[in-house]
Amino acid sequence: MRRFFLVVMLAALASLVFAQYKPKPGETVVRLTLESNSTIDILLYTKQAPKTTSRIINLVQQGFYNGQRFHKVVKNPRPFLVQIGDPGSKTKSMDDKTLGTGGTGTRVPFEDSGFANVTGAVGLATQENDRDSGDSQFYILLANSRFLNGASTVFGQVAFGLDSVNKIALGDKVTSATIVRG
Repeated sequence: MRRFFLVVMLAALASLVFAQYKPKPGETVVRLTLESNSTIDILLYTKQAPKTTSRIINLVQQGFYNGQRFHKVVKNPRPFLVQIGDPGSKTKSMDDKTLGTGGTGTRVPFEDSGFANVTGAVGLATQENDRDSGDSQFYILLANSRFLNGASTVFGQVAFGLDSVNKIALGDKVTSATIVRG
């Protein structure tokens, strides 16, 4: 009986460790694997934000996010967001004042996807007061932040791994970003 209990517990633990979001037919997911071996699955709103998601998918397929580090993490005074997408994060120190200004040079215009900036929402980062300035950087929200509504395109939602998002620290690295289709 004891052995059976141990086997059941190990199987349950393994299912938690290797769990991921399985996209339904027609869905597209960006899967981020972090250096800590945790996984974050982002369900993309391809119909509601076609230009933005097309750009992100293209960058993922080019390997653009592989090796990048989260260059912006705001958790104090309360949880807010984590952000990635500046190619300089691969080589620059995390205290470099230019981090957060880099990208690919391709502007993506604002799209009103109809989705709000809620916990787990994924949005295209923009320059202040220019919602058409999105490029390669995106944020994942740690808390509801509806004051951002209309300022940037919400193009996805964390479908799996929000606990991992909450544990991200400044400088944590994405070892691979891949596209998974249902």
